[in-house]
Amino acid sequence: MPVAAAAPLISSVQKLVLYETRARYFLVGSNPAETKYRVLKIDRTEPKDLVVIDDKHVYTQQEVRELLGRLDLGNRTKMGQKGSSGLSRAVSAFGIVGFVRFLEGYYIVLITKRRKMADIGGHAIYKIEDTNMIYIPNDSVRVSHPDEARYLRIFQNVDLSSNFYFSYSYDLSHSLQYNLTVLRMPLETLKTETAQTRQESFDIFEDEGLSTQGGSGVFGICSKPYEKYVWNAKLLEAVRSAVHRDWLLYIIHGFCGQSKLLIYGRPIYVTLIARRSSKFAGTRFLKRGANCEGDVANEVETEQILYDASVMSFSAGSYSSYVQVRGSVPLYWSQDISTMMPKPPITLDQADPYAHVAALHFDQMLQRFGSPIIILNLVKEREKRKHERILSEELVAAVTYLNQFLPPEHAIIYIPWDMAKYTKSKLCNVLDRLNVIAESVVKKTGFFVNRPDSYCSILRPDEKWNELGGCVVSTGRLQTGVLRTNCVDCLDRTNTAQFMVGKCALAYQLYSLGLIDKPNLQFDTDAVRLFEELYEDHGDTLSLQYGGSQLVHRVKTYRKIAPWTQHSKDIMQTLSRYYSNAFSDADRQDSINLFLGVFKPAEGKPHLWELPTDFYLHHVNTLSLSQTRQSYTYWWTTGVLKHLPLPFDEVTCAENRRKLTVKKFHKYEEEIDIHNEFFRPYELSSFDETFCLAMTNSTRDFMPKNVGIDPSPFTVRKPDETGKSVLGNKNNREETVLQRKTAASAPPPPSEEAVSSSSEDDSGTDKEDEGAVSQRSTPVKVTDTGDNTKITENVVQSTKDVYGVNLSDIPSEDDLAIYARFVQLGQSQHKQDKGSQQFCSKHPLDKVINLIPISSFSQDNIYEVQPPRADRKSIEVFHAHIQAGRGNMQPLGRDDFLMYREYIRNRYM
Repeated sequence: MPVAAAAPLISSVQKLVLYETRARYFLVGSNPAETKYRVLKIDRTEPKDLVVIDDKHVYTQQEVRELLGRLDLGNRTKMGQKGSSGLSRAVSAFGIVGFVRFLEGYYIVLITKRRKMADIGGHAIYKIEDTNMIYIPNDSVRVSHPDEARYLRIFQNVDLSSNFYFSYSYDLSHSLQYNLTVLRMPLETLKTETAQTRQESFDIFEDEGLSTQGGSGVFGICSKPYEKYVWNAKLLEAVRSAVHRDWLLYIIHGFCGQSKLLIYGRPIYVTLIARRSSKFAGTRFLKRGANCEGDVANEVETEQILYDASVMSFSAGSYSSYVQVRGSVPLYWSQDISTMMPKPPITLDQADPYAHVAALHFDQMLQRFGSPIIILNLVKEREKRKHERILSEELVAAVTYLNQFLPPEHAIIYIPWDMAKYTKSKLCNVLDRLNVIAESVVKKTGFFVNRPDSYCSILRPDEKWNELGGCVVSTGRLQTGVLRTNCVDCLDRTNTAQFMVGKCALAYQLYSLGLIDKPNLQFDTDAVRLFEELYEDHGDTLSLQYGGSQLVHRVKTYRKIAPWTQHSKDIMQTLSRYYSNAFSDADRQDSINLFLGVFKPAEGKPHLWELPTDFYLHHVNTLSLSQTRQSYTYWWTTGVLKHLPLPFDEVTCAENRRKLTVKKFHKYEEEIDIHNEFFRPYELSSFDETFCLAMTNSTRDFMPKNVGIDPSPFTVRKPDETGKSVLGNKNNREETVLQRKTAASAPPPPSEEAVSSSSEDDSGTDKEDEGAVSQRSTPVKVTDTGDNTKITENVVQSTKDVYGVNLSDIPSEDDLAIYARFVQLGQSQHKQDKGSQQFCSKHPLDKVINLIPISSFSQDNIYEVQPPRADRKSIEVFHAHIQAGRGNMQPLGRDDFLMYREYIRNRYM
């Protein structure tokens, strides 16, 4: 079945201006080129209701000017009075976060500042830098309430400028595998969906962009977001059905970082995206375990994306991703913080003999990720006083119960590993053991790549590559199943384990794109250092959001290479985390509950600060009994088991097709033209401020400045390695070249002794819950001019190192004479008659220079040249090369096959 040409829909509302009159707010939105406009009218005369009108019409710039002019003229106090304007400009913005109401009228929350954080195939991902909250009703109809200001203050405690992200064209709530799978839907399916969209659409202007040229159009696809990871879903609920979809901007909370890995000049972008769940969200000790709907605390989906930035298109480029999850143990459990203990005792709140809450949780994971679901449980197994082991015993019982009803090939895999015990042991190495676990996990789940295996991997198959799991399709590979990692807090131990699994998956991703010859990566290479920095920023950010401080146990800690100053900084971070948990977490939890719509203020109800607990807000079954009860044996959703190991959400079926919006456009329409969206030819841009130059760069930020002859990011480097040691002698050069060739395929070096945690004892006191060292809050580093100058001085080598000679300040007389002759060459033609040289010589140097024509060009000097005419065969070769670039390959002849076979034999065999 043929695959349709499809592209993600790009929102046409990216710039907003809010105009106000006494009776209305007019929100004017436009695309970046300001060629298409939409207008929202918001009523200000309603004291408590929200009235938003969208006429669904697309205006031109001239039409919007005329509309605003009429509104300005019609709202002046006196007709023709120019002194007082009837329409005033209130604020400029980049998107709508949503609408919220407490006890008075509605507020509108607008994004007023943004910053580009990542780029995936030309689709920009922005971080919210600042917002503006505007009260909608005017003063004449406002009904004041004494508690309104307190609710407003609680709501604004959620700092929207801290790690909230959005995109106008890329669905951040879904994985890259889902987004690209949707774009590869069969052609007949998209035609059917387009017809249904036209019939069912309430928008009379919905078909404006449809192509009238038959099958020459491109399908624009917009998928429904996965609301579990959308943080403003409740804020947009009031207007979702009343406005065009371009007004709806969905934001995620978590982390987003991107770095550039340069492989001999080839740019490879490494992106890390963490999506924090908005269900059962909260702070460390106040949100533990799971709620009655199977949502767990501190659930974060982490996705690492790798793609070749030299090709931007989703259809023609090379993209790969790997997804893993962290989350609290899916049981009913909590910790009582009223005892003021650093480690409150763990309590199981409810008996769950049929693993009801765990079944709901793993059912969600089967729908989204497929099978197998692999659990890596890092909590302690051996303790003098039973603490963390309580959770392990209950989790084992739940998984054992659920597995007896699943087919054996799709059973949940449970891997218990006491990481704290291995950390204290002097005979075991933590990272070596984690590397073994990571290899087995990646082999079972596979990873996503949107291109088939390269021919070189078929000729020279690797043993590890042939054992790789997942699902192999004609267009590449799909990840089936996911690794779910947890400890008690899902912070320090979990982040280290996820880094090791991500490092293993990164090696397979690089191998699948043909960038390394073996799917192995070693520590102390530029590539791993860059990836480790991304994961440390990722771990610090998530730890601050949930635990109130940064990480303590990092990868360097387990490798025993952390600086000695780490311990003193750990003490300060421990105090910071303890203060946050004891005094500020309750206020943060109230803010999250209000922001996410878990608590809705109303007259006659207790206020948020009057509630003794929020348990009843997050467990809806305590307020009303459910009419339907899930089966104790068939605990999965209908249809999920049928399609395993593939995830049900990515299967082409009627239920999933209803989540898509499909429209047909001409291929040059702005709604699908990612080239125009990325390069913005209509804007004046500064080259120095380009995002791709500001991001972290493996060559600039990790490679030794005097790298000499070996710029490979896969070379193992010593901390004290410099350019001199690389260029020292012939033996060193040969060793360096050999090291570069074998770095990716060599076995990992023997790691140092595992770090011992003196503060950890068997009573359950973990150093994980202490603090962390302050690191960069964002992976994007903008280097100032001074740093650039310093880098340039270090990178530029002396002429003695490059050419083998030192250039003196003053040229010698012989050199000057040679240069004078060279100047004379430029003033003379190559083709000169020998006889005319004897008679027409006017310059003394003419007697020295006796030119003989050696060029086949009719005119040839340093000022101009006339190239010779190309023969017919050369022209044919050139045209064949052009056609190959367009995808029209000519059939290979017998001579081509013989030449290629000879090349392979000489090169590899």
